[in-house]
Amino acid sequence: MYAIFLRPILFLLSPEKAHHFTLLLLKITLKIPIISSLFKNYYQIKNKKLERELWGINFPNPVGLAAGFDKDGKHFEAMSSLGFGFIEIGTVTPIAQEGNPQPRLFRLADDQALINRMGFNNEGLEAMKNRIANRKNKNIIIGANIGKNKVTPNANAKDDYEKCFEALFDLVDYFVVNISSPNTPGLRELQDKKPLSELLTHLQTLNQEKPKPKPILLKIAPDLTDTQLDDIIEIVQATKLDGIIATNTTIDRSNLNTKKEKIEKIGNGGLSGQPLKQRSTEVIRYINKKTQGQIVIIGVGGIYNPQDAIEKINAGATLVQLYSGLIYKGPQLIKKINRSLLSK
Repeated sequence: MYAIFLRPILFLLSPEKAHHFTLLLLKITLKIPIISSLFKNYYQIKNKKLERELWGINFPNPVGLAAGFDKDGKHFEAMSSLGFGFIEIGTVTPIAQEGNPQPRLFRLADDQALINRMGFNNEGLEAMKNRIANRKNKNIIIGANIGKNKVTPNANAKDDYEKCFEALFDLVDYFVVNISSPNTPGLRELQDKKPLSELLTHLQTLNQEKPKPKPILLKIAPDLTDTQLDDIIEIVQATKLDGIIATNTTIDRSNLNTKKEKIEKIGNGGLSGQPLKQRSTEVIRYINKKTQGQIVIIGVGGIYNPQDAIEKINAGATLVQLYSGLIYKGPQLIKKINRSLLSK
């Protein structure tokens, strides 16, 4: 139904307008009790075989919503009605920021991909904190993807991450440290061994001082070399981080079906979607093999059908996340993946 009726209409709009329209439509629709009930009955699959126990958290199923879709924590209740097992919100920064100038989100329909250079646009930490604190449904598993403001120099980055961590600690189930977006100048430099080690050590020190520490994961780029991945593995193990999300968007533009002229006209940004599928799975497999499965991995990148999700799980991912696949395939994808996992 989505691919036949709704997607063609949405694709007449600019990607960012289509995103906001879809979320508004979903929010309005779910206010009608009978439709809300029908949604939950249709999309949500409850089965013990789908449950995953991680870090003392019981995930109802292993399919989550990736960060970037619900940047401000406005829509996690609506999105959870589509059958997601967990929702990751953000990236949030301490101070609200507009992000990069529009247009900043682009479809590559020939590749079933997206390019974005959103630039951590969000309403800021305080707005997100108040929103989550006042939520109605306390049972939704929420992860907070945290970042630094564009104006914050890398030398002071840990202060921004600390502010986000402390403000949201009592409100979310886990944290994701985002140092891998290509759309904040210099951010990926924090993936280098010394600054990354210092940042994660600082956050873990704060975390371990809490009566009940929260899981902290690191989201990494797909463009890292094996040597860089080895450094990250070493740091994650040394700081006793709880896991890795593999992967964020890529700056690679090779082997695309979209015409080169269009790619050049779009310009900079992170590429997500089907072209990322193979590389993200390779990174998952590399980390899993290198650590003999000792690091928990959430796999994201190019999941467009159940087999794509299963490939990532077979490569070593315990949980998976969707974003671009949701745009191109619709919310039925969540249900299809969970059904496929039940039939294994």
